[in-house]
Amino acid sequence: MPRRPWPAARTAFAVALLCGTLLGGAGSWMTVAYGSDAPDGPVSPVTTSARLARPVVLAYYYIWFDTPSWERAKTDLPILGKYDSADPAVIAQHVAWAKAAGIDALIVSWKHEPRLDAPLEALVEASRAAGLRLVLLYQGLDFDRNPIDPGRITDDLAWFMEHYGKDPVFDVFGPPAIILSGTPSFDRTAIKSFRTTLDQAGPALLLGSEREAENYAALADLLDGDAYYWSSVDPSRDRNYQVRLQALADVIRADAGLWLAPVAPGFDARLIGGTRVIDRADGATFRIEWQTALTTQPDGLAIISWNEFSENSQIEPSATYGSRYLEVTADLVRTTLERPAATDPASATLAPSSPEPTATAGPTAAPVAVVSDPGKATTPARIVALFAGLLVLIPIIFLAVRARRSSTPPGPPAA
Repeated sequence: MPRRPWPAARTAFAVALLCGTLLGGAGSWMTVAYGSDAPDGPVSPVTTSARLARPVVLAYYYIWFDTPSWERAKTDLPILGKYDSADPAVIAQHVAWAKAAGIDALIVSWKHEPRLDAPLEALVEASRAAGLRLVLLYQGLDFDRNPIDPGRITDDLAWFMEHYGKDPVFDVFGPPAIILSGTPSFDRTAIKSFRTTLDQAGPALLLGSEREAENYAALADLLDGDAYYWSSVDPSRDRNYQVRLQALADVIRADAGLWLAPVAPGFDARLIGGTRVIDRADGATFRIEWQTALTTQPDGLAIISWNEFSENSQIEPSATYGSRYLEVTADLVRTTLERPAATDPASATLAPSSPEPTATAGPTAAPVAVVSDPGKATTPARIVALFAGLLVLIPIIFLAVRARRSSTPPGPPAA
């Protein structure tokens, strides 16, 4: 019985399949991380087809930390120690914790300068890999709270749109959302120039940071919504707190804008010139603000903050509070939004690499493992697998060619 021929296409497929398996340290990781329906081109688990449920849970995230910055105006330190915001291992751990707690997106504070560009790039990569999303908070004010030159802002926004405007990691509400911090400090002409820049490079959403309903109404034709950064509210003493939020929400909604309502666990900025202290009350303040924000029917619950340690509004695991505020966040996501979240978000600790960093702020600090680039550790194994694979491929190809020849009918007899 003649052998069934093995078409060349089957041989090529077998070779490609085996090579893909052998070289797929990255390939197999992509399959696990992103699923079998990964798109062509750059692989990303974040796609525009995956709509987030409303309200979206967000947290303000700061990327300006380096080792010296932890020596200024801090009464608490992260469990990860005095980290550098550009450290990919630290960023990966933050992203893992945020996902475990039920946070959908981070609101990353940025302006275009090398000190912030590098951590932004690392955060984008880590978030893309984990399926977390991002909103941009443009730092419109300088260190002294004065407005930055509008010309610089338009240049920075154009740069951002060129580099990240099409990245699905910024798809929280559709087009990338950009919050302008310090909106009340800019006149209408400046804000119109920002709008024009984004429209030309877009599409993109421009959100303000207005505090009063009437001020937002005056700019509603230039803005796509508002994110009120109210970290110092005292829900037990500020009697007009809910009324003020509701008034702002109503005027935004009347113009079909996005409303990101503020939620903070507490506040203490005395070391940077503040006077108000809002006690955390072991999570009670956080819960009250969360519930109050929900009454305004927001598009997003914007937690203030992930890591603003100078104002003591952080929910990141720290020497003083441990993982308490990640646990409260997860509980609120489960109970008020009826969404899954980790029972113990702090257990979302990534595989260790090199020496583990530890905090030095107090006796409750504990080591937390971090993660390194998963591709680097597997390179030697891939090389070995490649050579082993070649030993397997050579006889397969030989047998396929031999089978093809034996199945080829003889040519016509010679004349």
